[in-house]
Amino acid sequence: MKISIRMDDVTPDMDWAKFMRFKGLCDLYQVQPLIGVVPSCQDKMLHIDAPKTAPVAFWDYLKTLEDEGWTIAQHGVTHVYHTKKMGCFPLNRLSEFAGRSYKQQYASLKEGKKILAAHGIDTDFFMAPAHSFDRNTIKALKKLGFRRMTDGFGDRPYLRWGMTFYPIAFRQGSVLKKKDKQGYTTFVVHANTMSDKDFERYEQLFADCRDRLVSYRELLRVEPERRSVFGHWREYGLALAKFVLVSLKKQGGKRLKKLKEEKGKQI
Repeated sequence: MKISIRMDDVTPDMDWAKFMRFKGLCDLYQVQPLIGVVPSCQDKMLHIDAPKTAPVAFWDYLKTLEDEGWTIAQHGVTHVYHTKKMGCFPLNRLSEFAGRSYKQQYASLKEGKKILAAHGIDTDFFMAPAHSFDRNTIKALKKLGFRRMTDGFGDRPYLRWGMTFYPIAFRQGSVLKKKDKQGYTTFVVHANTMSDKDFERYEQLFADCRDRLVSYRELLRVEPERRSVFGHWREYGLALAKFVLVSLKKQGGKRLKKLKEEKGKQI
């Protein structure tokens, strides 16, 4: 199975050292990813570096990346979560869009697209923060000229609601075992939160999978398939199951941490 890369949370004040470190890895293996650019980031968690730490002016640098073969998607608008709705792809119980009215979503998405256009970036690709969107999101996106989204599970692009979806990996470990399987998937990278161990893991992954890595533009040339209703329900079930499993794992981690703290107090 071929593997493409998407990088979320690209902003003027992201962690530039980590972004450039991962870019260096992509350059080494000649992989041009999809990057999700937040038009007007108001998420405090993403305010890490001062914009002046960028290699050149942020928007000019994005154009340089495009010239190098990187693909740009609009990653939400502000990256601020307004609801706790799960939406059509229930990986998370928080959303910038799901649960809001069509009018609210359209106005917000239009403003985000306007900001990108003002900086010379024209894209019909959308990346939803927290993978969360609903039918009103899709309706607004189509009205604004968006035609593609990065989300869903599967081994090739598929058509739904008049949009083309480019699936992400359900589990990276499972994909890595499927060396001889035909198809495509995408690994999601959040460089801002990567540790040295994470970088080491990706360095090893890129080295081991160099013959399976593809640039995102290659994925865009793959003819999308049409899915059955069963296929869509299966995807929804997988996403919900992953949400439950991740939630249980987090709760277990919190309980273990609390037990260790209580044990430490007793000693």
